[in-house]
Amino acid sequence: MNSLRHRLIGLPALVLSITVAGCSSADDSGSAAVPSPGARTTELCQNLDKVLPSKVAGESRRDPEPASALTAGWGNPEIILRCGVPRPPKMTDPEVAEGRDPDAVAGGVNGVEWLMEERDGGAYRFTCANRRAYVEVTVPEGVDRSAVLIDLASAVKKAIPGGIAD
Repeated sequence: MNSLRHRLIGLPALVLSITVAGCSSADDSGSAAVPSPGARTTELCQNLDKVLPSKVAGESRRDPEPASALTAGWGNPEIILRCGVPRPPKMTDPEVAEGRDPDAVAGGVNGVEWLMEERDGGAYRFTCANRRAYVEVTVPEGVDRSAVLIDLASAVKKAIPGGIAD
C-alpha cells in the first residue's frame, strides 16, 4: 500500500511537469523596447506597420515581444525595426556631417536618408532622417545591410512623409 501511495504522489508531479513543458514556447523571437512617441507619430508608425514587407533581406517577418505596431522583426537573429524613437544624438553631430566620425555615417538608399551607426559585435543601427518620424532599424552581424534598407525604403517613403520629426 505504501508503494501505491508513492506512485500516486509522483503522478501529479509528472503531469505538472508535462503540462509546463507543453506550455513553454519554442519560439525564440527576440524582444524590443517599444517606443512611446506622441499621438501624431504613433499614427504614422501604425501606418508604417500596415505597409511593411513580409520579407526583408530574404527573411520572413517575426515580430518581437511585446507585440506592438511600433516594432517589427525579420529573421533569426532578428532584424528589428522600431518606429517613433527619439532622434539619435549623432544625427546632429557635426563630426558625422563632416565625415569625421568613424562609427557613424550619413547616407541614403532609394530616396530614404539614414544615419548608420556601428554597434558592438558587428551589428549596425540605422535611423531614418528627414522624415516626420524617426524609424530605427538594427541589423545583426552577417546580414546584408543594403538589402535591408532597400527592402524597407518603399514602406518608409509611403507611410512616413518627408520633413522634420517632432
